[in-house]
Amino acid sequence: MTDPTTRPGVGKPRTGDTPTGQPAEGPAAAGQAGQSGDTPTGQSGDSPAQRRERSLGRLGDRKRARLDELARATADPGGVSLYRDALRRLRRNPVAIVGAVIVGLFVLVALFAPLIAPHDPVQRFDELTRDLTVDSIPGATAGHPFGSDPLGRDFLSRMIHGSRQTLFVGVLATLIGLTLGVLLGAIAGAFGGWVDVVLMRLTDVMLALPSLLLAITLVAMASRSSQWTVIFAVAIVSVPIFARLLRGSMLAQRESDHVLAARALGVKERNIVLRHMLPNSLTAVIVQATLTFAVSILDAAALSFLGLGDPDINRAEWGLMLGVDGQRYFEVRPELAYYPALAIIVVALGFTLLGEAMREAIDPKNRR
Repeated sequence: MTDPTTRPGVGKPRTGDTPTGQPAEGPAAAGQAGQSGDTPTGQSGDSPAQRRERSLGRLGDRKRARLDELARATADPGGVSLYRDALRRLRRNPVAIVGAVIVGLFVLVALFAPLIAPHDPVQRFDELTRDLTVDSIPGATAGHPFGSDPLGRDFLSRMIHGSRQTLFVGVLATLIGLTLGVLLGAIAGAFGGWVDVVLMRLTDVMLALPSLLLAITLVAMASRSSQWTVIFAVAIVSVPIFARLLRGSMLAQRESDHVLAARALGVKERNIVLRHMLPNSLTAVIVQATLTFAVSILDAAALSFLGLGDPDINRAEWGLMLGVDGQRYFEVRPELAYYPALAIIVVALGFTLLGEAMREAIDPKNRR
């Protein structure tokens, strides 16, 4: 019997046949691969897991490209700082807009009072004094929309000029309190130790007393009450608030990374405090100053209402008008109390709304 291995055509692999799982070799195999066109060159032997992984990779690339495109479309080329972002959110906040409008109108009226007021606030008019009696004060007449005050002066002109004194007292009292509070808070937060303990116990004693009661005590200690005694009394009341707030921010800054890095580099402690800790701690204090301005106006008006303010009856100031004229002649003409009280409430509300909106806008927890 003939050996199968020696028989012609037996045992020889036919053209294109390859062992299972092995790719064909030689020119014929290359030709078959070129004619099939089912898979790209070099991928004909990929397993299903490899093809799936490659497909997922392409899908991830497309998603990343889409996210990058969206990020480029919404990104600010120059970056957005905290203050710029806060300003943008303030413009979209209706509470901030209302507060800013009230404050802006108040400041404009105060600055341009001599141009807006129709008459001199201390001038007495014959047509008004002619009808003055103990039980009657002239109301609105031609040329005097708000009528007369108890001395025959134009009440509208006194209201307009009173905004200047109210703005002057509020701004000056707030600035003095802010300066002293920042000084004490910076010293306590920078040095710590026994200096911090002494200063903070002093502020605790001041905070333990009601603000109006403390202001009354300070004014009563003066030999003669005046506008300046009211300003200093209201300023001293606000000092512990600013000191406490700045001291807390300074203590938080002491352990921050940039302060620790500056100490590690050998930067002097004075430069660390003035260039790193203090500038980064003033934001909350400035916002608080806006709220304190409203409180200063209310405290100054309260002191004038109680008769502890400026004794000059010719000076137009809302608190003095509310206390002297409004209280004495309330039953005769209650408008003498209504108009100053309404002006004080509206202005204080405007500063409060603006201050609260600024606090929310600058707070990093509210950033979107």
